[in-house]
Amino acid sequence: MKPTFPLSVLRASALALALAAALPAAHAAIDMPAGVAWQAASADSDIEAAFARAKGEKKPVLLYWGAKWCPPCNQLKATLFNRTDFIAQSQNFVPVMIDGDLPGAQKLGARFKVRGYPTLILFSADGQEITRLPGEADAPRVLKLMQLGLSGGRPIKAVLNDARDGKALKAGEWQLLGYYSWDTDEQQLVSEPLRAELLRRLATRKGVPAETRTRLVLKGLAASGGTGEAASQVERATVAAVLRDPKQARVHMDVLTNQAVDIVHALYRQTGTERDATVAQLQRTLAALQADKTLSRADRTSALIARVNLARIDEPKGSLNPKLDPALLAEVRGLSTRMDREITDGYERQAVITAVGHLLGQAGLWTESDALLKSNLAKSHSPYYLMSQLGSNARKTGRVEESLSWYEQAFAKSEGPATRLQWGGTYFKNLIELTPNDSARIEKLVSQLITEAAADKGAFYERSARSLQRVSDQLVPWGTGANAPVLARLQAQLGGVCAKLDSGERSTCDGLLKAKKG
Repeated sequence: MKPTFPLSVLRASALALALAAALPAAHAAIDMPAGVAWQAASADSDIEAAFARAKGEKKPVLLYWGAKWCPPCNQLKATLFNRTDFIAQSQNFVPVMIDGDLPGAQKLGARFKVRGYPTLILFSADGQEITRLPGEADAPRVLKLMQLGLSGGRPIKAVLNDARDGKALKAGEWQLLGYYSWDTDEQQLVSEPLRAELLRRLATRKGVPAETRTRLVLKGLAASGGTGEAASQVERATVAAVLRDPKQARVHMDVLTNQAVDIVHALYRQTGTERDATVAQLQRTLAALQADKTLSRADRTSALIARVNLARIDEPKGSLNPKLDPALLAEVRGLSTRMDREITDGYERQAVITAVGHLLGQAGLWTESDALLKSNLAKSHSPYYLMSQLGSNARKTGRVEESLSWYEQAFAKSEGPATRLQWGGTYFKNLIELTPNDSARIEKLVSQLITEAAADKGAFYERSARSLQRVSDQLVPWGTGANAPVLARLQAQLGGVCAKLDSGERSTCDGLLKAKKG
């Protein structure tokens, strides 16, 4: 049964649809669900226009950074951006969308310190960052957090500084801090090596609401993953309480499903009966989440992935054929069949089928993973993502030529300048590792990547710059001896590209394809 909504919400939805229809043709091509008047941005001028509008209308700005192929981005499109209440809420902020493959988008990524897809940032009208929203949480939770930020939330840096200093925070501020998207923080608030310690320390502050305290404990343990201080008795008791309480488990399901193994490693440095009992309880909790139909299909799939990962926690890392209970394997097969049959939305299919393909591989069901991914190539709006998964499957199971064929096809089918550099870099990595003597193919591919980078005004920023750096890091040591002429030719080609860039981009470009000093 479809939910009913107040007339005011329906009117707001209609207005949002009308605004979307009135956007310029270039914006109408944005790959987003209909209903929200997203403003596409690929240059500083687009951002300045959005914030000018925000100031004029006295509204915050919601910035979404994503990509067409990205499974978690597609999950947001399937579960959050298409919601009637989100569409209605969009009247209270200026929605800005940066697709990482828009021309110049990666340069904007450097401006906002965004890398991982997806990232959701709520800004005040004057450009201060109120919070980064946890896209991995379920849609109703994200909406509640967004509403907290919209209702006059302070910049998250100020909130964190007060928390560190032991100052009193409002309950809503603690909630925004506890549910802050630490995974997309990009060291804005704290450097990654210090994150676990910070979260665990914040959980001990006076005045922290119970739910937020639990959240901070779970995220802190997950971030530590078994490094740093051993888990305290309070932390162990907190985790045990969550696992015993279905309501608490539901609230924190994203941490439990995505970081179950990390939490176990943080709680117990060694195997033993106590650890086994916790793993067994965690398995039961995850099974209940997997069966919870109020959760999205992607979240229920994540719960089963976590169960498989827990079942193989003592297996050698990278084991291709883990010893799993036949009943668990039957659940994996059943979920795979059911998801493939039930899903009709293209965004949801990209989010879920890619996860199921991974799940089948984790369970050692490689043939079934291949079959699922191949059968979905024609159904995916970004088949190159699935092709890369097929390439990974083939490489892990020793099918070298098949692996390279899939990576080559994935690169050929990939779309968008940043995505093509990333997929080309992946193809290169496998090519140079699996067939290092194929200098002709290696040179041809790198030459093509340099040519494409020259045509992309965002190639020497953020994700694209890192894709090129990874190629450089492997190509330079390879380019010695008989391969030295190949490297020399590619260096000359790149030098011509670098010479045409401005000083900011040129420094990055000039550092490529050269041996690192020291």
